[in-house]
Amino acid sequence: MRKVQRYPVEGPNALWQLYRTVSPWKGIKNFIFIQFARYCPILSLKNWIYRRILGMKVGEHTAFGLMVMADVFFPELITIGRNSVIGYNTTILAHEYLIKEYRLGEVHIGNDVLIGANSTILPGVTIGDGAVVAAGSVVHRDVAPGSFVGGNPLQVLERKNPEE
Repeated sequence: MRKVQRYPVEGPNALWQLYRTVSPWKGIKNFIFIQFARYCPILSLKNWIYRRILGMKVGEHTAFGLMVMADVFFPELITIGRNSVIGYNTTILAHEYLIKEYRLGEVHIGNDVLIGANSTILPGVTIGDGAVVAAGSVVHRDVAPGSFVGGNPLQVLERKNPEE
């Protein structure tokens, strides 16, 4: 099970109540900087934006591919280790707004992790060091260190020998 905190809401669905939980100015600021970073070809500048402006924890030499979409409302809940690669058009979410509740969960991506293109990382998951996520995957649960996972639903495709 993902590690998320649940917040029930009364009245219309939780998304209609978004700005009771997040400042609209924070959302606008984050959206502008995330959109700039999505298209920016300079990896060091992208990382600077994610760290200094959005509050993400991003390790040294981590590379974000073109069009990566970090969580607009709660980027500070995302941690990515050193020397990881986040593939083209991947989405990393730290929130879910549903009908009767919204959920928040920290996302932890380890060191030396490869996330394939067009993947979606859901709130509350941890991806262990050295893991590989195949392109087009939906990461809805934790991924063990050194594992090769893929698909929707997510399946372990290969696990490193623990003695290596």
